[in-house]
Amino acid sequence: MAPLVLYHWTQSFSSQKVRLAIAEKALKCEEHDVNLPLSEHNEPWFMRLNSSGEVPVLIHGENIICEATQIIDYLEATFVDEEVPRLMPEEGSMYYPRVQHYRELLDSLPMDAYTHGCILHPELTVDSMIPAYATSRIRSQISNTESELKKLAEENPDLQDAYIAKQKRLKSKLLDHDNIKYLKKILDELEKVLDQVETELQRRNEETPEDENPPWLCGDFFSLADVSLAVTLHRLKFLGLARRNWGNGKRPNLEAYYERVLKRKAFYKVLGHVNNILISAVLPTAFRVAKKRAPRVLGTTLLVSVLAGMGYLAFMCLRKRFANMILSIRTRQNYF
Repeated sequence: MAPLVLYHWTQSFSSQKVRLAIAEKALKCEEHDVNLPLSEHNEPWFMRLNSSGEVPVLIHGENIICEATQIIDYLEATFVDEEVPRLMPEEGSMYYPRVQHYRELLDSLPMDAYTHGCILHPELTVDSMIPAYATSRIRSQISNTESELKKLAEENPDLQDAYIAKQKRLKSKLLDHDNIKYLKKILDELEKVLDQVETELQRRNEETPEDENPPWLCGDFFSLADVSLAVTLHRLKFLGLARRNWGNGKRPNLEAYYERVLKRKAFYKVLGHVNNILISAVLPTAFRVAKKRAPRVLGTTLLVSVLAGMGYLAFMCLRKRFANMILSIRTRQNYF
């Protein structure tokens, strides 16, 4: 059988869902990072692969699949050997409509709006892992991208329509994602979705004897609904929306679920080290410098990772030092 080849970006939410599904199914896959901060997804070679210029893209022989849900469905339909774990129950089983319902419900959440909205309006978050300077950086990055798309459209007549369409989508998204009323509305809708999930998890717990392993969202098996839920919770945690949605006694089943999923082998393999999910989006300069100056023998990806890691560690170190300084001042005030 032809090899699987995945073009993705490690920090892309949609890419993470596909990569988690591949890991859960234990499939061999050749992966290639399409560096979003360096706008590699806007380059002509990638736009010819996927005219929307979005990751992920899966290539399997002559088949090219360009959207996360379609990629995952393709994997389920194609790899049906008994040795390959199934993430979707058979049609007609009592579990099929349950998994399909929660998968569609979770996949309908506007995760890109949550992501950009929380960067542009950090006042909506608590304990966010996004650096404070990200707001101004992402605004300038979006502005630069619009200019870049216009230039690429002029340079590549065969892709002009695709570039213009992408430019229009970008403008439309920015208007919504920077609208505080819209953001509050979709955050309220998120709570309603998580209420449904909390209720479903409670049902699973009531159905499961105490001496058995805790269940997952739709039963005692890890399904595509769990893929969507696990990656969603991980992104919400990073954005600073965890305390608002679980913890401190609020939705205890959801909190326990997330703690379990963090320890799952496939999840740890794909997302265990991705605790700086958006550092790439707010440090585009570092990535551009790496691309221009990185020695070929080392590879751009290695140097980019080092730069991003150094930036993240520096941020965390400064934040910790500032917290210690505040604590020291308060201690002295209490003493006197």
